[in-house]
Amino acid sequence: MAVNTTPEAPLPVGEVSRLIGGWIDRLGAVWVEGQITQLSRRPGAGVVFLTLRDPSYDISVGVTCYRQVFDAVADVVSEGARVVVLAKPEWYAPRGQLSLRAAEIRPVGVGELLARLEQLKKTLGREGLFAPERKKPLPFLPQLVGLVCGRASAAERDVLENARHRWPAVRFEVRNVAVQGVHAVPQVVQAVKELDALDDVDVIIVARGGGSVEDLLPFSDEQLIRTVAQCRTPVVSAIGHEPDNPLLDHVADLRASTPTDAAKKVVPDVGEEYERVRLLRDRARRCVAALVDREERGLAHALARPSIQDPHRMIDVRGDQVADLLDRARRCLRHQLDRADSELSHTHARVVALSPAATLKRGYAVLQKADGHAVRDPGEVTGGEALRARVSEGEFSVRVDT
Repeated sequence: MAVNTTPEAPLPVGEVSRLIGGWIDRLGAVWVEGQITQLSRRPGAGVVFLTLRDPSYDISVGVTCYRQVFDAVADVVSEGARVVVLAKPEWYAPRGQLSLRAAEIRPVGVGELLARLEQLKKTLGREGLFAPERKKPLPFLPQLVGLVCGRASAAERDVLENARHRWPAVRFEVRNVAVQGVHAVPQVVQAVKELDALDDVDVIIVARGGGSVEDLLPFSDEQLIRTVAQCRTPVVSAIGHEPDNPLLDHVADLRASTPTDAAKKVVPDVGEEYERVRLLRDRARRCVAALVDREERGLAHALARPSIQDPHRMIDVRGDQVADLLDRARRCLRHQLDRADSELSHTHARVVALSPAATLKRGYAVLQKADGHAVRDPGEVTGGEALRARVSEGEFSVRVDT
């Protein structure tokens, strides 16, 4: 419960330490898992001192146990080993120091570690961290490669030598870190974050040589997996040998079986690229030559056509045809005009022959009354009526004599 204090009524340090000790005592015994970073077994001492550290975080706590408790596992437990401890938290009031009093220590076996890794793998897989669509493609020719590896390690040498042999101009930004032990996870995580923050780094390689399952555990740590999943820069995992398969292989954008394989997959071979350029250049030349040959054959075929060799021939032929058609048209028109003229003459002759003037020329006369009407019936006139007689050459007056 909270303690009521004021600036005028503060608690002494001893009282605060005593209260903390009381709260810790009420916690009771707990099972704690961690990695042994320091181990002190003084000859003749009845107490063994350990430092238990969380591999994923920079947090440690001291552990003490009686010698007989540690002797039960002394043959299988050493610095760097993972253990599960049944311990009761203790508060050392004079120094204000927290420690654990271990009543039982159990080493974490390989089988149990693998089972936990499998469970973690399933959990992260359900979150989508291993999904293929999340993986980023590697650049064809990285200008600057980030490398996370052990100091002066065979993995560093393999990556640098093979990469520079393949592409001498490649540059590296190297981060040397601990690749096993209690400091491996935080150092690798920090190195990956630093390289990912550099804009010039095109790809990051995390490399380590082979080792036991325990040695490769840092590369299956959840914190490291989530850090790599959040990287904007493509990450290549090159841990151990071909059979090794830490969780980093699943979250990385590309898995390399070995550090040497990582160099081959990240950096192209200059000789191979020269050869590829040569082959592509030869192929381009063949394509262009084939195109030119095809066009030359097409041009020769076009030039061999009669219309190209004698371009006026078609015009002459068409001119003759036009002249023939023009003559034919003139003949047809002349014939039509002659026939129309003949028909017109015949019609004119018939009209003239049937006209009243022709009748008058044959000696006939037309009698007209004073109003101009022609006399067709003798009953239409009366005695003494004056009429006009029209003949071929003129007209004259007549009177009816009854």
